[in-house]
Amino acid sequence: MEKKTIWDLHRDTITTYRLRKKLPVVMVLDNIRSLNNIGSIFRTSDAFLVEEIMLCGISATPPSPEIHKTALGAEDSVEWRYFASTMECILYLKEQGYKICVLEQVKGSVALQDFKPSPDQRYAIVAGHEVEGVSQEAVDAADVCLEIPQYGTKHSLNVAVSSGIALWHFFSSLLSLSTSTVK
Repeated sequence: MEKKTIWDLHRDTITTYRLRKKLPVVMVLDNIRSLNNIGSIFRTSDAFLVEEIMLCGISATPPSPEIHKTALGAEDSVEWRYFASTMECILYLKEQGYKICVLEQVKGSVALQDFKPSPDQRYAIVAGHEVEGVSQEAVDAADVCLEIPQYGTKHSLNVAVSSGIALWHFFSSLLSLSTSTVK
């Protein structure tokens, strides 16, 4: 097999990308300290047509050479905004009709593979600090807590990895329900 070239991939320009219909999903970054993780989440959000990224608290914002290092330009294609606190962001999103989905290991969480997103609902996926996880205040405000089952010796995944897994789940679930969701 021959590897595809950049021209074979037929990628959108940033202008065309910004005009495309997006998945009814936003990412909320709750005090993410690593600029590389933030950049990686931007890049994954670009790949899966996320509406917007909400950067909260200590989460850095573009422009930043460290974010760019892993975002590779996705910080220019994906819409983003900053909130001084995650709760300010969550309250705003609830007012806008988003279902708040926290990625966290909590008692009573729903296994990610068992969660079935609806194409008629808008979702906010909240991902947390690399050591502390999602704040308890944000967990308490969640409509649902989603957990990625793990079977190894470590108790958690990197925040950019878990965000990517969650975004793939929403993307693939919503895409299979309605191909018009993202066209």
